[in-house]
Amino acid sequence: MNLNYNGNMHESWKPFLKGEFEKPYFKDLSDFLHEEYETKTIFPRKELVFRAFATDLNEVKVVILGQDPYHTPGAAEGLAFSVPNSQPIPPSLINIYKEIDSDIGQHKNPRGSLANWQKQGVLLLNTVLTVEAHRAGSHRGKGWETFTTATISYLNETRPHLVFILWGRDARNKKGLIDTSRHLVLESAHPSPLSAYHGFFGSKPFSKCNEYLTKNGLEPIDW
Repeated sequence: MNLNYNGNMHESWKPFLKGEFEKPYFKDLSDFLHEEYETKTIFPRKELVFRAFATDLNEVKVVILGQDPYHTPGAAEGLAFSVPNSQPIPPSLINIYKEIDSDIGQHKNPRGSLANWQKQGVLLLNTVLTVEAHRAGSHRGKGWETFTTATISYLNETRPHLVFILWGRDARNKKGLIDTSRHLVLESAHPSPLSAYHGFFGSKPFSKCNEYLTKNGLEPIDW
């Protein structure tokens, strides 16, 4: 599997991505993924793996970081927490919508696609970008964590006044990469039904995010 080409990537990311793709860890990851896609059912589809990077780097205002893609057929579409509008809304996203409703009022998405968030400069990223069907966490420890660590570090260094929303343990482990004097970090439990009542509900990330963006002269997100 050649991950070096993907039509979804925005030009602004290509210098960073080219540098990562040439590193030994990524060559090992690419070899692993080639075998996985050849012999197993892997989500998302190859052409959607880097869909999050369709967001123009120069317009990124918010980074939402989750764990790994949905592992049920038809759900993963390369944007963290997002599903195609033809699919049922997953429990984690239902909980995200519930938190929006209680935090700032009615959420604006009628179905499960979060593409409109992406268009507003929200980078919807997981710490691991692929998964085997019906095996949550199956691609952990294969190199994706190194890649997303590099991504968060790059964003931290190159963009001003970002809001990093870290949901779940894997995402929260990246907090140390972020300069909190330059950016806002909002962290909580993951919105999945297993953990949402342990700190996600009531965390009010959406209002806090928009307050920070407005304070720094940026357009708030229409959640």
